[in-house]
Amino acid sequence: MLVSTETTSSALKGAIQLGIGYTVGNLTSKPDRDVLMQDFYVVESVFLPSEGSNLTPAHHYPDFRFKTYAPLAFRYFRELFGIKPDDYLYSICKEPLIELSNPGASGSLFYLTSDDEFIIKTVQHKEAEFLQKLLPGYYMNLNQNPRTLLPKFYGLYCIQSGGINIRLVVMNNVLPRSLKMHYKYDLKGSTYKRRASRKEREKACPTYKDLDFVDMHDGLYFDTETYNALMKTLQRDCRVLESFKIMDYSLLLGVHVLDQGHREGDVNIVDGKRTVGQKVLYSTAMESIQGDGKAAEALTTDDTMGGIPAKTHRDEKLLIFLGIIDILQSYRFMKKLEHSWKALVYDGDTVSVHRPSFYANRFLKFMGSRVFRKIQRK
Repeated sequence: MLVSTETTSSALKGAIQLGIGYTVGNLTSKPDRDVLMQDFYVVESVFLPSEGSNLTPAHHYPDFRFKTYAPLAFRYFRELFGIKPDDYLYSICKEPLIELSNPGASGSLFYLTSDDEFIIKTVQHKEAEFLQKLLPGYYMNLNQNPRTLLPKFYGLYCIQSGGINIRLVVMNNVLPRSLKMHYKYDLKGSTYKRRASRKEREKACPTYKDLDFVDMHDGLYFDTETYNALMKTLQRDCRVLESFKIMDYSLLLGVHVLDQGHREGDVNIVDGKRTVGQKVLYSTAMESIQGDGKAAEALTTDDTMGGIPAKTHRDEKLLIFLGIIDILQSYRFMKKLEHSWKALVYDGDTVSVHRPSFYANRFLKFMGSRVFRKIQRK
């Protein structure tokens, strides 16, 4: 069980900020050293009673225990992406967290930091366990290649209160709030039942799916260099996921229509404040796909917010924001039953749960032909 009705949203948000504030502050006293294999399996725990203690401040929430998984390893990962402890604390703890609506079937809660940098997501016990197992190999890959569209995990925590465990992961935020996303998609490369529900479509900013994309767009067009860089990044990322037997992931895709944005007076203002581009290294879409970074730096301005320039088939100018999400599904452990049942009932080719290599290839084929296209030189 993740969250009960008694665990109010404001108490949970407050406990997250207190717990992370304590654990990151505590880490600064630990010396810098290389990450060792055993560091991935360390779990630190602190009790935060509401009246406070010698170690912890008093607070207005129910008593809770805060667990931090692999603290030294995650500190190293944050450093890899240029996140200083003070900036991490400032982003998460200074302003109230913003609760986001979740279109997925997972029942997770999502919180966004007020500066747009980080997403905090509640995860199930199995997902948290899988992330722990994944960490050494996953970050070996990130270390070799920090320019990736894979999710970047910056911390894994657990809040225990009143017999309930709430597990949380801190990740990079793919879609900046400071630019309006005129279209938003969750794409898997599958066509079976991949349409947004009626309830989802009625939202102010719905998240559409694969069949909706095919109906609404004749592809998104990029210059040859950008298209090649994007597809190369996706191919490399899919091979990494395949090596971990991971599947059922999605590409989260946000589309900002520049002319429409100008007509609506979209000038990067959220809640009355002008926002700035993201500070974390390799965090924008443009930086994630660029090899040498020079072109990315030239294009990542306040106006593009790190989005990738693209066009529609009608030559409308777009900015594209994207990232791979929902990777904490292990095909071997969690999806075997679902696949064998679906394969009996439906045509196996179009169902979104498949063996990892098939899933990766179908995902790449759909992205490289139906979603992303090269501008043909005349």
